[in-house]
Amino acid sequence: MINYRARNVKFASRRKLRQKRFAMTENRPKTRLSKLQIAGIVLTTLGLALFVFFVYTAGIEEIWGGISRLGLGFLFVLALYAVKVSTRVYAWTLCVEKPYHLRFVDAFRAVMIGEALSAMIPLGILMSGTAKAVAVRKRVPLVVGLSSIAIENLFYSLATGTLIVCGSIAFLLTFHPAGNVATVGYAIIAIITTLTIGGFFMVIQEWRFASWLAEWLYGKGLATKVLHRGRAEVERFEDLIYGFYRKHPRKFLPIILLETAFHSIGVFEVWFILRAVMDVAPNFLTAFLLETINRAILVVFKLVPFLVGVDEAGAQFISDALALGAAVGVTLAIVRKGRVLFWTGLGVILIVRSGLSFREVSAETFSAQKSEA
Repeated sequence: MINYRARNVKFASRRKLRQKRFAMTENRPKTRLSKLQIAGIVLTTLGLALFVFFVYTAGIEEIWGGISRLGLGFLFVLALYAVKVSTRVYAWTLCVEKPYHLRFVDAFRAVMIGEALSAMIPLGILMSGTAKAVAVRKRVPLVVGLSSIAIENLFYSLATGTLIVCGSIAFLLTFHPAGNVATVGYAIIAIITTLTIGGFFMVIQEWRFASWLAEWLYGKGLATKVLHRGRAEVERFEDLIYGFYRKHPRKFLPIILLETAFHSIGVFEVWFILRAVMDVAPNFLTAFLLETINRAILVVFKLVPFLVGVDEAGAQFISDALALGAAVGVTLAIVRKGRVLFWTGLGVILIVRSGLSFREVSAETFSAQKSEA
């Protein structure tokens, strides 16, 4: 016998859930995103054009030959990427403050979901962090997830900045470039070093420079729309960082070491791929320089899905400078893109198994961002 009351309740609950999802979708900040969507589409189109150009100029047969030489080594590249991501996952779990605790498995799943969104969608980087917090909201409160991700991202930025500075110094000392290339290299070193040292002393001494600057700009009538609410957000972020340092000074070194391990594994991954596709065994300086340019490109062109085109351009630039040949750099970029595709596929599976669609994840992300504002 059919239980009509239970069936009606079930249908009503489904209807309410659809209405809630529709409402969250409708509440998204459409104007701002439409401009960013245009930028993302333009960059993606240019990236695709660059990808076709560099593959064609490097030679399809030569690239395919390099990929074929890697063979089953691609499975090792996939496993190495999992280990690499795990270092940041564990660093994230260390950033979660007591009494809350985030299991490594749950954090890893959330990172895969966030990375899938970041890689596939032109605007994915804008929702990746919040999507991770949304994915673990049943384990830790949303605000705890968001704050811990912000802290981990700060450590990651510090390690990435250090990597780019060291790579720039190594490039300048090794190749002694002249003209604009040297000027850009020295400028990068000066800017990132200043920001890194300044940020370090700001945390240690608890200087409220960011909130002071926000208040000063607002008082001068500059960027008032952004700073009307943004001043409180800047102050809250300072409280978050300084509070974490006061409460957990012993966690700083382990987290920094984990972020350093993330980049070190990236260098080893480049070396392993080059050893397979090249006739001559590469040195670690070559791998280090290639990983440095990859990180710099990732920072600047994250709006482009899978870094299509721009990754190949950067790899070819360094490959030519190192006299490796254009095909080697493009092959390296394509192999690394392949392992990102694999793990992105896993992230898509996790999104589907969790009962969420990309649209729903996006809606919940923007809803979370709005509630935090």
